[in-house]
Formats: sequence, C-alpha cells, structure tokens
Amino acid sequence: MQVIQSLQEMQGLAIEMRGKGKLLGLVPTMGALHEGHLSLIDICREKADVTIVSIFLNPTQFGPNEDLDSYPQPLEEDLEACKARGADIVFAPARGEVYPKDYSTYINEELYSRGMCGTSRPGHFRGVTTVVAILFNICRPDVAVFGQKDGQQVAIIRKMVRDLHFPVEIVTGPTVREPDGLAMSSRNRYLDSVLRRESIKLYNALMEGKKLVDKGFLNVNRITAEVTHYLSQTHLIRIIYIEVVDKETMLPEQEIRPGKSMLAAAIWLDQTRLIDNLEL
Repeated sequence: MQVIQSLQEMQGLAIEMRGKGKLLGLVPTMGALHEGHLSLIDICREKADVTIVSIFLNPTQFGPNEDLDSYPQPLEEDLEACKARGADIVFAPARGEVYPKDYSTYINEELYSRGMCGTSRPGHFRGVTTVVAILFNICRPDVAVFGQKDGQQVAIIRKMVRDLHFPVEIVTGPTVREPDGLAMSSRNRYLDSVLRRESIKLYNALMEGKKLVDKGFLNVNRITAEVTHYLSQTHLIRIIYIEVVDKETMLPEQEIRPGKSMLAAAIWLDQTRLIDNLEL
C-alpha cells in the first residue's frame, strides 16, 4: 500500500494509471476510520482496479463553533486499517496543500442542500462539495463510494456530479451499525458510557416511525410526531431536526411514498451531534 501526501504526486500517478487503462476508485474520508468506512473500501475494491482512500480533515465543512480542533485523527491506526482491508493507495495531504493561503474558490449546491443539515450547519455542504471536487480533480476516480448514513451528503454530491459533468460514478454503501443499531460514526468516540446507552434512542425513534409506515400510516406529521415524542423522553437529547424527504432530492415530502421517502433526524446528545436516516 502506498501512502502519498503530495498533491502533484497523487495527481500524476492517477493520470499515469488511467493511461494504462486502470479503473480508479476513491473512498473519501476525514479519518478516524471505523467499520462503516472499511465497508466502503470493500465495495470500492469490487468496483475498481485501484482503490484510493483519502484521509483529509476538511476544515471548510466545519462551522466556527464545531469540533474541528477536537476531531479524532489517529492516522497510524487508520493506515493500518486501510492496509488490512486491501486499499492500494492512501492519499493524506496536508491542509496547506489542499487549501493554500490565498484559496478562494468554492462550490455551492443550492437546492438539495437547503434543508436539514444545510439549515442547521450553514456552509457545511459548501465545504463538502468543494473538497470532493478537489479530490476528484486530484485522484481522477472513475468510481467514488460514500455511506448512506450521510444520505443528504450523498444526494448533494450526486447532484454536483450531474450538474458539473464529472465523469465519476457515485456508489452508495449501506449504513453500518453497531449490534444495538447505532449508526457507526467517528463522533461516537466522544460518547461516554452513559451517553452511549442513550445514543441508541436515535435509531429506535426512527424505527418507531418506520413501523407506523409499515402499518400503512403515510401522514408525514403523524410519523414525525411519533419520532419527536420518542426522542423527547430524555433530557440528554435535543432535537435538531426530524424530516421526511424524497430520498433522491432531499426535498420535503407532503406524504410518505414507500420506497421513495426517507426519514432523517439529527440530535444533540449532550455535546455530540448525531445523524441517522432510514428509507421508508
């Protein structure tokens, strides 16, 4: 497994490999890898001849009061995990390589990013789309793999790829969960034993909503009220949003359409922000 830090070296190698007819795959990450990330590497290896994992803690997708400075960065552990999972290349550039001091160019998606995390984290998706576009230009992937846990992010990246004509296939891997159902996330490392026990309530609340849909209840207000009621039973949880949206566009639904709608929620669990979603 190669570890590359230089932007020019990575770009040059990608161009060389493509010239030899290799199909390149990319798994973009911010590090602090868990089984959810590693499952994306598995998918990428099935889709591509060469699997590239980027590890870059992207500052432009963090707000001024968010956890950029405290975000876990266990690079050596991440490299070992990538190697064990069969990644061919890890691209781990320095911040100054990606964003030089006079950097001033950003990409905004202005439709799918209006609600949910786009509202509660202003500027977040501008940072996401910008860094993903940069990584696409450096790593030149034919395929890029993202996780369904970040469902809105995936929809926005698909829209960016379509609108800007990137020649990249976007593949979505299913949400990987702990045995009790908690969606795996790098931020789960912030949870102490008490918060970890409470964290499962996010998944359980979404499941309560899904159960109603499975019984034939298709009224959006009825479903979101059920999820709200479930989450409101503990003082440690503060609801950021609970939404039913079209799973492709992330636009709000007036009525649930089984197979086409998604139930999504974000909460504060004490000082840790958690998100999750279920297709309905």
